[in-house]
Formats: sequence, structure tokens, C-alpha cells
Amino acid sequence: MDLPVMPPVRPMLAKAVHEVPRTPGLTFEPKWDGFRCIVFRDGDEVELGSRNDRPLTRYFPELVELLKEALPPRCVVDGEIVLVTSGGLDFERLQLRLHPAASRVKKLAAETPASFVAFDLLALGDRDLTPAPFRERRELLEGVLGADLARVHLTPLTEDPDVAQDWFTRFEGAGFDGVMAKPADLPYEQDKRTMWKVKHERTADCVVAGFRWHKDGAGVGSLLLGLFDDDAVLHHVGVASSFTAARRRELVGELAPLRENALAAHPWREWAEAHPDAGGRMPGGLSRWSPAKDLSWEPVRTEWVAEVRYEHVQGGRFRHGGRLVRFRPDREPASCTYAQLEQVPPAELAALFPEEPVR
Repeated sequence: MDLPVMPPVRPMLAKAVHEVPRTPGLTFEPKWDGFRCIVFRDGDEVELGSRNDRPLTRYFPELVELLKEALPPRCVVDGEIVLVTSGGLDFERLQLRLHPAASRVKKLAAETPASFVAFDLLALGDRDLTPAPFRERRELLEGVLGADLARVHLTPLTEDPDVAQDWFTRFEGAGFDGVMAKPADLPYEQDKRTMWKVKHERTADCVVAGFRWHKDGAGVGSLLLGLFDDDAVLHHVGVASSFTAARRRELVGELAPLRENALAAHPWREWAEAHPDAGGRMPGGLSRWSPAKDLSWEPVRTEWVAEVRYEHVQGGRFRHGGRLVRFRPDREPASCTYAQLEQVPPAELAALFPEEPVR
């Protein structure tokens, strides 16, 4: 492979904001809920790179063939791999595609084929386009992408912030992760937060059921959270993290009394005693993206309630890690149920994804 922009490429990143910006000169796109992917094509060679330098090529063989048809012979394209279902984009099922066995990869490629959404062009032919303004890169991308193929798409684009606000509100339930905003004259700057992302934020009161140690071993890295269903079963719904070093140390002392006899009547006792590679949705299950990552956890008595800020829910869990707002001594753990979560109905995405959805 010999391209003017060679792998690995660190994708351009974004700063989080809480509302759609209305600065003149901005362009807006939907923020997709999938795997960020840089596609490198040089003739018959196609490589799918992730934002963390982990190759995705072997996991999505069906996309490799499609992209050979959709892209010009020599190019580098920034985009997102997504899984389109009848209920919207499904990130959890997309994660299942990251399987180590080749036979399983082949089976999943046929049963749950992925789609690719292109939104930037980094190189074309012998030209490095990263210094060019986004406006020019987008025009070139529109001219060379074969987006009439099933499961290969050009992301929608608007300069109207009111349209962007409509996308932000109307398409959330279908798997949109928010809205991206970028200046039309912006060059492609690898690994720099020069764009903006607008994401949904809500709060929920959750049961604190355990914690994981920080990687430095000196403090709490994340709190394990639970919510009760209609049958009073406590489900693991995600974590709250991103503590300062000082707060990590404080939490060790605050949680210490709750660690005493924590397993005696803990609703996740079987999970805590399971072998760490048991898998599933238990707190100690393996990470599909980082199998070597230590996900062992420390149980605490389920007596505390935490108010947590989250973005959205998918498959009964917080799609991204939550952030602790405060502890709620005024709330009873039994009151922390799924009923408090705001569920957004899926919007119709057929106009954007006309392919047959995965069922």
C-alpha cells in the first residue's frame, strides 16, 4: 500500500458542548453510534483502521468488498461503521462482530452485515487532502463516493443550525449519538479536538452496587450502578467514572463501611464469585474491545443511591459511561427503577438507510 496518507491515522476529534452552536461558517452532521473507521484503499488493498490503531479489516469482510465498489482506486476516507436494524442503530450487536474466531466472523458477516457512513476525505489519488478546508474535502467526497450501493452512505450535511437541532431531537431514538459541528474552512487535524459534538445528557438515580479500582491501584476508578426492573431484580446498567485523583482516594474511604459483609445478601453474589471470563452482562465480564482489560470488581452493600448523568440508554444499559453528580441519602435504593429513564421512540431512518435492516 502506497498512499499520500498512510496508516495509522489518528482521527480528528471533538469537544463536547451542550447545545447546537450557531457560529457563522459552521457545517453540521449527525453523530453516528458505531465504530469510527478510517478506510485506506490502494487498488485491491483495503485496510479498515480504528481510532485506537486496532485494525478492523478482519471483522468486517463484507465491507471490504463493498468499499472496493464504492470508493475510487486510491483514497483515504474517514467514516463510521454502523449496524442498521429495524429499531435503529444497534451498538451492542455491532460489538458482537469483534470475535476472534474466523468462522464466527464469517457467520456474523452474513447474519448481521454492517454499513459504512462516510463523512470526510483525507486523500485522493496522489493528493494529501488533510491541509485542504473541509468544504473542499466534502465536495470531492460527494463527487467520488458511490453512495448508491447498499450499506455505503454519505452522511447528511447542513449549514442550518435549525436543521441540526431537528436531527438532534428527532433521530435520537434511532441511534444517533448527537450532532457534530465543524467549520467549513477547517483542515483535517489528526488527534486534535477542533470540532464540536452536541450530545444528550440526562440524570438518573441508581443503586451503587460495587466499584472497580483505578489502574493506579490507589483509588476508585468507577462505581458500578444498578436499576431494578418490575420484578425487583437489580440489573447492572453501567458505571460512573472520570473522577479526579483526589476524589478517587476520597471514595475509597467513603465506601469502606459498605464493603463489610457485602456479599452476604448481595443481588450479584453469583456474578462476584464467577470466573472473570464468564462473559455476559455481569460486571466481571470480558471487554469485547479490550479482552485483556481487568474488569474485576469489589462489591458493596446496596444501600447507597447515586445521581448519575448519562447520555442515552440502549439494550437496558447506559450507552456510555455516566458521571457522578452526587450521592442521594434521601433516596431509598428500591426506588431506583427503570421507570425513571426517559425512553425516546425510534425515528424512521429508511430515508437514510434504505438497505434491509438486520433483524
